[in-house]
Amino acid sequence: MSNQPIDRQAGEDSAVPRFTEFPTTGYDEWRAAAEAALKGGSFEKRLITKTHEGIALQPMYRAEDVDGLPHMGSLPGFAPFVRGTQVLGYKHAPWEVSQELANATPESFNQALRADLERGQTAVNMRLDLATLLGEDADTTESGRVGKGGLSISCLGDVTAALTGVDLEQTPIFIQTGASGLPLLAMVLAMLGKQSRSAAKLRGCIGDDPLGALAGSGRLPRSLNGAYEDLAQLTRWAAANAPGLRTVLVRGHPYHDGGGNAVQELAFALATGVEYLRELQARGVTIDQAAPRVLFAFSLGSNLFMEIAKLRAARMLWAKIVAAFGGGEEARKIHVHARTSGWNKTLYDSDVNMLRATTEAFSGVLGGCDSLHIGPKDEIARVPSDFSRRVARNAHTVLREEAGLTRAVDPAGGSWYVENLTDTLARKSWDLFREVEKQGGMAKALSAGFPQQQVTAVSDQRAKAYAQRRDIFVGTNMYPNPTDEPLTPEPIDHVALQQERTRALKASRQSTDADARRDALEKLAQATPDRRVTTAVAAAAAGATLNDLWKALTTGEQSDPVITPVAIKRGAEPFEDLRRRSEVFAERTGGLPKVFLANLGPTPQHKARADFSRGFLEVGAFEVIGNEGFGTTDQAIQAAIASGAGAVVICSTDKTYPKLVPPLAKGIKATKPDTLVLVAGYPADHVEAFKAAGVDDFIHIRANCYELLDKLQNQMGV
Repeated sequence: MSNQPIDRQAGEDSAVPRFTEFPTTGYDEWRAAAEAALKGGSFEKRLITKTHEGIALQPMYRAEDVDGLPHMGSLPGFAPFVRGTQVLGYKHAPWEVSQELANATPESFNQALRADLERGQTAVNMRLDLATLLGEDADTTESGRVGKGGLSISCLGDVTAALTGVDLEQTPIFIQTGASGLPLLAMVLAMLGKQSRSAAKLRGCIGDDPLGALAGSGRLPRSLNGAYEDLAQLTRWAAANAPGLRTVLVRGHPYHDGGGNAVQELAFALATGVEYLRELQARGVTIDQAAPRVLFAFSLGSNLFMEIAKLRAARMLWAKIVAAFGGGEEARKIHVHARTSGWNKTLYDSDVNMLRATTEAFSGVLGGCDSLHIGPKDEIARVPSDFSRRVARNAHTVLREEAGLTRAVDPAGGSWYVENLTDTLARKSWDLFREVEKQGGMAKALSAGFPQQQVTAVSDQRAKAYAQRRDIFVGTNMYPNPTDEPLTPEPIDHVALQQERTRALKASRQSTDADARRDALEKLAQATPDRRVTTAVAAAAAGATLNDLWKALTTGEQSDPVITPVAIKRGAEPFEDLRRRSEVFAERTGGLPKVFLANLGPTPQHKARADFSRGFLEVGAFEVIGNEGFGTTDQAIQAAIASGAGAVVICSTDKTYPKLVPPLAKGIKATKPDTLVLVAGYPADHVEAFKAAGVDDFIHIRANCYELLDKLQNQMGV
């Protein structure tokens, strides 16, 4: 290219560079060329992508697609904060490497945490087990709750053991506490007190999310009103004593993990945040105290640009909301923690999980998250191994150091696609948010089942798309590896673990003064709201257990009614069940269920459909018996019967099927009536005639893969 200056043509935007070496081509010319290349195919159907958010993604975006968007022209660090809350973006400070650790005992948690902090992790991310989230001690909770989902905490000694050697004045801490963070915060503060360390330097989030807990489990172990009372006290205390600590957590995870879309996750999270702000204001917490104490936690799905847009839209909409509450400039800045999706991870071909998580993390960083968990490839099945933790942790380093994503401020900013998508997603989320508001807020909407119904509708839509393989789980519903070994869950011996934790708790109780503990708990139960935090800390220091603190704080409370929870699951589970059924069948019978390919004619005549059928059937872990093709139907019948297969797939061309299919199907059925006969393809003009000849079904690109394989398994006794 010559060194001629950029030519800005008359009448065009002077900010758009034009190079005279290349002719200017308009959109209409491009579209005409595209339609010609489609050879009569529909432009809308072939080149416009419809997402599960109801957004039509265009094949090309132009400058006019961002004309008039209200956020265009804004700068990083300035309202409405679409481009980030810091003027210098990650140049100011990179995102926190906040990897979750799900070890069940304080000792194993501490070992993993210290190892990871020495190898790139920058924040403590403590996942709690079910017993702890319910405020129950390890020795009195129901069997199976100790260690389920994370770390077991029952007393101050457990917190101390889990965090030994970790300087919380230098390292942020993130604890999702469920319906009440006060007992956990009290234990952390009591530990700092015994170490003569200042709570003023605490950073991170020890956060309550009662509505998130309600959405995910369908019930709370206390009343919502009681949870809001503690939330107010925690927030007021943190504003005065630990300005870097957030106490209000808003999780979009339940809606994402239920199969919901980005619009739903964002809208329901915003509605939850608004409800918390209202409840805090009703209890005397100002908007400028409350809003900076809020942490939003979002999941990151597989649609790269949608997730970038989601985080950008979240900043814009939250700023709008806080401004409506009267919050100042700093209060309008959202703080976002992100984690890669659990919904789309698979047990089979699990190395693909690393690829999924990497692209999801990339979108989170380009979207401007403040802290990030990149899921290890095996986290859906067990406590992640050292190796999988290392790979996930190193992905942060690659994105930060090798991809150089900290060197540019808002690298996605200005993209016509990203900016248009941000605005579209924000508008659709705002409309859904307003629907929740019309119902009286998020708590009433959950009680009425509105968010659950919305998420279920999209989840069903997704399930159908995966069943028909319009959407793909690589290695699960498409391109399966028959020799692949799935992730094997490593079940926890909950009985042994509970016994171990019970012994530790008994020793802790014996090491403290029972009278002092009882007196401290009596003071806590009688404490005025403004004294609840300090008296809870004193009780924890005196040896009060988690459940002791919980009982003292919730005296006289009644649990709110149970609601229908969001149905949380992974999208690949139905296909994994299909495959596992065939594997169990093999364990029982000595072999996988067999399907014979009746390939007819020379290789070019049958190969395409034989290959398609093989991949289709291997999704359900069927053993597919292939061959080079048969010259006659009699040869194919004899080979099919001799194979002992429970099903036969006829593979040839639509042109030859009318001559080949009827005698082949009749011959197989006459010799072995219980054999299932299928045809590869869907010759519409002959379907009924083929069924009359004995054909049971058809394998083709528009078939519902899950339903057909499920039907085959059932009919073959799998």
